[in-house]
Amino acid sequence: MSVRCHTKPSPPAARGEATLDGVAADDGIVTLTGYVAGYSVKLAAEKAVTKTFGVKAVAKDIVVKPLTKITDTDIATFAVTALESRYDVPNEKIKLTIKEGLVYLDGEVEWKFQKDAAEKAVSSLLGVKAVINRIELKPSVSTTDVKNKIEAAFRRSADVDARRISVTAHDGTVELWGNVRNWLEKGEAERAAWAAPGVAKVESHLNIVL
Repeated sequence: MSVRCHTKPSPPAARGEATLDGVAADDGIVTLTGYVAGYSVKLAAEKAVTKTFGVKAVAKDIVVKPLTKITDTDIATFAVTALESRYDVPNEKIKLTIKEGLVYLDGEVEWKFQKDAAEKAVSSLLGVKAVINRIELKPSVSTTDVKNKIEAAFRRSADVDARRISVTAHDGTVELWGNVRNWLEKGEAERAAWAAPGVAKVESHLNIVL
C-alpha cells in the first residue's frame, strides 16, 4: 500500500530482549537463530556479535515476531509520523509502502546520511518486521573530491590504518582495497567512505587479517 496519512500519533517503538535459540561459530563465521519482538532488537543483536573479536561474517537468521498484532495501516501511520519528525529526512522525496509488516522506502536523496536517517526512523516502530531501503543516492560532486575526502578521513581516524587501504572512485562508486585488523576497522573504513559527499555506492574488498 502506498501511504498518505495526515494524523500524527506518537509512534511506538518495539521493545524486548532477543531470544536466541542458537549462536554457532565456525572459523569466524557466526550464525544467529531465534526470535525477537522487534526489528530494532534484531539489528542490535546482530551488531553486538559483529563487535566480537575474531568474527569475520554473520549469518542473520533471526526472525521478528511482534508481541502484539499491529496492522499495516497502523505501521503506515506511525511511520509517516516518524519520518516527518526527522529534520534530516527530505520527506517530499521519499515514498513509503507497507506490506505484511515489511516497510519499503523508495525515492531519491543526495546524501547517504539522509537515506540512513529514513531507515533509522522506521526501524524501531512496533510491528515492523524488516525495512527494505531502496532509496537511491543522486549526488553531484567530482570523483577526485570524493577520493580525496575519503583518504583524508582515513588519516584522521584512530581506528583506521590509512597505509593499508587504497581508494578508487568513479561515477559515485567507491572501492576500498587492502587489509584491516578486525571487523571494527573494516566497518569504520566503510563508514568513512559513505560519509564523503557524492558517494552513491561503496564496494568493500577489504580483507580481515587477524
